[in-house]
Amino acid sequence: MQIKHHHSARVSPAVPREPLWLRILLIAAAYFIIIGLILVPLIYVFYQALSPGWDVFWANLVDDHDTRHSIWLTMTVAPVAVVCNTIFGVAAAWTITKFRFPGRTLLITLLDVPFAISPVVAGLMFVLLFGLQGYFGEFLRDNGIKIIFAWPGLVIATMFITMPFIARELIPLMQSLGSDEELAAVSLGANPWQLFWRITLPNIKWGLLYGIIQCNARAIGEFGAVYVVSGHIAGETDTMPLRVEKLFQEYNNPGSFAVATVLTLMALSTLILKVFLEQWIAAQESARLKEGEQ
Repeated sequence: MQIKHHHSARVSPAVPREPLWLRILLIAAAYFIIIGLILVPLIYVFYQALSPGWDVFWANLVDDHDTRHSIWLTMTVAPVAVVCNTIFGVAAAWTITKFRFPGRTLLITLLDVPFAISPVVAGLMFVLLFGLQGYFGEFLRDNGIKIIFAWPGLVIATMFITMPFIARELIPLMQSLGSDEELAAVSLGANPWQLFWRITLPNIKWGLLYGIIQCNARAIGEFGAVYVVSGHIAGETDTMPLRVEKLFQEYNNPGSFAVATVLTLMALSTLILKVFLEQWIAAQESARLKEGEQ
């Protein structure tokens, strides 16, 4: 009998080698899209806001009462929505990943509803529920509760639009972590509160922070749902995105671009924080791997 010896060798994965012209074309197209659709409009916003002069820019932000109120409104609505969605997102992720119950798949599907529904439709839905002619309108009117065309309506609409971000960030993370540490803590006598603060939260803190950053960025720039439920009343229910649109319609371009600049700076600061967070997480993972190898 002839025995054939097969020598095992490590086969490196094939690396696709596209033609040089195709790589140049794709890279150029990517840069063209980024510059044309992102960088140029961004520079133009700052140019239009600052071209009349710094005094005009500052006056449009500080001297205009309605603009000051829109900034204050955005800075109060967004944090409240983010805090509420943080509590809900953690609770939803904990429930979905730690328990098996009837309707679990349906609950996961419902988390994506705000992504599937247009923000304008979501705003109309809240008007039909909480408006004067809505389902709860008579009860709210009799008890002196005002939701639509008021601050609570802005918070509810913003919460609905930004609801999935934190939960969707935490669910795959908590599933990958498993439940071994929690089971060990329970066997040692830990109560649910200790289990969350000492085991779960330290393991999900970076994913939670990343979800909060995404949620906050979306909450600051929300327009469609807020536009419907706010009634766009100047000096009362206009957030910064609504104020930008209203000033532009009034042909006050310097004021519109001034508010847009502040909104853009808030978005860019969120983006910068996100980049630093990603680098920090990567550095932490690299340090952990090096310690494991040693």
